[in-house]
Amino acid sequence: MGFQCPAHPRRAGAGARVVSALPTSTSQTSRTSGSPRRGPSRCRERSMKITRRMVATCGVLGGNFLAAIESTIVAAAMPTVVTQLGGLEDYSWVFAAYLLAATVTVPLWGKLSDLHGRRAFYLGAIAFFLGGSVLCGLAWSMPSLIAFRLIQGIGAGGILPLGMTIIGDLYTIRERGRMQGLFSGVWGVASIAGPLVGGYLTDSLSWRWVFYLNVPFAFIAAAAVGVALGGQRRTSTARIDYRGALFLSGAVTILLLALGQTGGDRLVGPLGLGLMFAGAAVLGAAFVRVERRAAEPLVPVELLRDKVVGPAMMSGFLVGVAMFGAISFVPLFVQAALGGTATQAGSALTPLLLGWVLTSIVTGRVLLKVGYRRLVCGGLSLVSLGFVLLSRADSGSSLWAVRGALALMGMGMGMGMLTLVLAVQNAVPREQLGTATSLGHFTRSIGGAIGVAVMGAIVVTALPVGRDASPAEMAAALQRVFVFGACVAAVAVVSTVRFPKGLPQERPVADGGVVSGPGTATPRTPPA
Repeated sequence: MGFQCPAHPRRAGAGARVVSALPTSTSQTSRTSGSPRRGPSRCRERSMKITRRMVATCGVLGGNFLAAIESTIVAAAMPTVVTQLGGLEDYSWVFAAYLLAATVTVPLWGKLSDLHGRRAFYLGAIAFFLGGSVLCGLAWSMPSLIAFRLIQGIGAGGILPLGMTIIGDLYTIRERGRMQGLFSGVWGVASIAGPLVGGYLTDSLSWRWVFYLNVPFAFIAAAAVGVALGGQRRTSTARIDYRGALFLSGAVTILLLALGQTGGDRLVGPLGLGLMFAGAAVLGAAFVRVERRAAEPLVPVELLRDKVVGPAMMSGFLVGVAMFGAISFVPLFVQAALGGTATQAGSALTPLLLGWVLTSIVTGRVLLKVGYRRLVCGGLSLVSLGFVLLSRADSGSSLWAVRGALALMGMGMGMGMLTLVLAVQNAVPREQLGTATSLGHFTRSIGGAIGVAVMGAIVVTALPVGRDASPAEMAAALQRVFVFGACVAAVAVVSTVRFPKGLPQERPVADGGVVSGPGTATPRTPPA
C-alpha cells in the first residue's frame, strides 16, 4: 500500500488557494503528480505551503500592528513635540497629513496589487511607512514633521487594505473569518497599548522613539512577507488609470481639507469654503466620467452594481461616519461633561475595543451558518442602540453607563464590520480582490472624515459663544452628536435590506485551478 499524506479536513480547500499566492516549484509538482510512490514529496510540499502561509500571515499581522498602533501612539507624544519644536497652530496637521495621505492612496494601492501582484506593493507600502517613520524621528521643525507624516501616511494607505487582501488570497472564507477576527484582536491590542507605550517612550527616552520603534518591527514584517509570499508573474498588459487616480486624489484631498475647515477656527471664509466643496465636486464628476470610459478603471463601475458589493460600500460608509464620531467625541464627553481625568477619558474606549475584538472572533466562526444579512443588520442595530444610550447620558451620569453603551457599540462594530469585509471579498473574482477590499477601506475612511467634520460642527454650533461651556452645556452639545450618530447608524441598518438573503457559499477552487498571475479569475459561485 502506497504512502498517503494525511489531510486535515479544514485545510483541503486552503491548500488549493495557497497555490495562487505562495511560491511553488513547477518541476517538483510535475515530478510528484500521478505517482503514488512519491506521496511523501506531496506531503512535504503541502507542509511547506502551510508553513509559508503561516509565516506570511505573521508578517501581515505585524504590518497591521504597525499601522494600528501608529494611530494612537503619536497622540501621547504630541504635547511634548509641540513643546520642543513649537508650532502649536500646526498641531492638527500632524494628524491630518497622515490621514489625508493614507486615505487618498488606498484605491491606487489596491488596483496596482491587482494588476502586478501583492508582494511587491505590500513591501513598497512598508518601505514608505518605514522611511516616513525614520524621517519623522529626525524632524527638526513642525513643518518637516508634517511633510514626513505625509510619507508615512502613503505607506499606511497600502499596509491595511493590502494586508486584508493577502489574507483573502491565502484563506478560504471559512478560515478567513477566523483570521480577520485575529486581525481585529491585533488592532484592539495595538489601540489599547499605543497611548501607554507612547507615554512611556516620551517620558523615559524621547518623543523621537515613538517613530523609531517602528523600524525593527517593519523590517521583521517585510522579511516575513518577502520570503513567504510568492511574487505573481505579470500576465496582463493592462495599464493603471492614472487620470482617474489624479482626479480621485484631487477630489478627496480638497474634500478632506474643506471638511477640516468646518469647525470653529477657519483659515478660509464661507466663500472659500464653498469654492473648495465645489472644486471637490467638479473633480469627483470628472473622475466618474473618466472611469466610465477607461479600459482598466481604478474603480470598476460594475463592481458597485454587484448585489453584495454595492450595499456593503453604502453600509461601510455610514458605519465610518458613526464609528469615527464615537472614537473622537466620547473621550471629550468623559473629560468635559463628566469631569473625568485624562486617564479615564483615554480608557473609556476600552470596552468598545474589547467588544469589537471578541465579537469579531465569534462572527468569523458563525458567518457561514448565519449569513451576511442577519449579522450586518444585527451589528448595526447594536451600534445604533449604543448611540441612543449615549444620547441619554448627561453630566450626572456614571462612567460605567458610558462604558456599557460603548461595549454594545463595539460588539455591533465587530459583528458588522467583519461581515462587510468578508462579504465583499467573497463576492468578487480574484483579479478584483485588491480593488474591492481597498474600496471598502476607502469608503469607511471618507465616511469617518465626513462624520468627524459634521459632528464637530454640531458641537460648535451648540456651545455658547464668548465664554467657556459648563459641564451641563457640554453634555447637551455632545448629546446632539450622539443623536446624529444614532440616526446615521439607523440609516445603515435600513441599507442592509439590499443584502441578499441566504447563506454565503464557498468559492470552489480546485488544485491547479488558479494560476500565479494577475488578471486570472478564480472560479466562484455567486453568494446566495
